[in-house]
Amino acid sequence: MNSSSRAILGALLIGLCVGALPAQAQRTPGAAGLGVQAGEPSGVTLKIYNADGPSYDVLAAWSFDDFLFLNAHALFERPLAIENVEQPVHWFVGPGAYVGIYDDGGSEAGLGISGTVGLDILLAEQFEVYIQATPRFELVRETEPDIGGGLGLRYYF
Repeated sequence: MNSSSRAILGALLIGLCVGALPAQAQRTPGAAGLGVQAGEPSGVTLKIYNADGPSYDVLAAWSFDDFLFLNAHALFERPLAIENVEQPVHWFVGPGAYVGIYDDGGSEAGLGISGTVGLDILLAEQFEVYIQATPRFELVRETEPDIGGGLGLRYYF
């Protein structure tokens, strides 16, 4: 299954889950959400939620073309009102940066700036599903733009 098919399947699953859950969900300020992201890149994610300012998201990830990196963003979230959807839905945007290691026949370090934009849905009191796009611009190693993104699930504790 290619990445486009996975993204479409993921969006359909989110829609089914949102329609099936009747309870309102809330995150508490300072809650930490730990989860996974599938896409380009795939990895492990940690988000510290802040209702009154930016939340912070860190992704330790790998790309299928031999690239390992750590990506961090400040996320500014706003509620999104959608008719007939009881779960809280938010859109978010935020600046960030990344550092990575490439294995193109020899290990090289890369550094760049990035941003993210996406949607998150609180499915239950402790679960968040999100989809995001992450444009990046590498500053060290090569000077070139790239875009990534993914579908993820976090558990808040």
